[in-house]
Amino acid sequence: MKNLIKVERARQNLTQAELAEKVKVARQTIISIEAGRFVPSTILAFKIAKILHCKVDEIFEIEDQDWE
Repeated sequence: MKNLIKVERARQNLTQAELAEKVKVARQTIISIEAGRFVPSTILAFKIAKILHCKVDEIFEIEDQDWE
């Protein structure tokens, strides 16, 4: 799954640590999501989107390989 968290986070001048604190996860979780190594739960995806003032589908995109 592709995501634009890093881009949206930068637009709002939020660090990984600040975003992590706001959604109540470890900074390492945000790092892993941004790197594409971890797919967040639905709840976490909605929390991230809300903090970034985006819709979930504006920051997370399903790729072709995700359908396999």
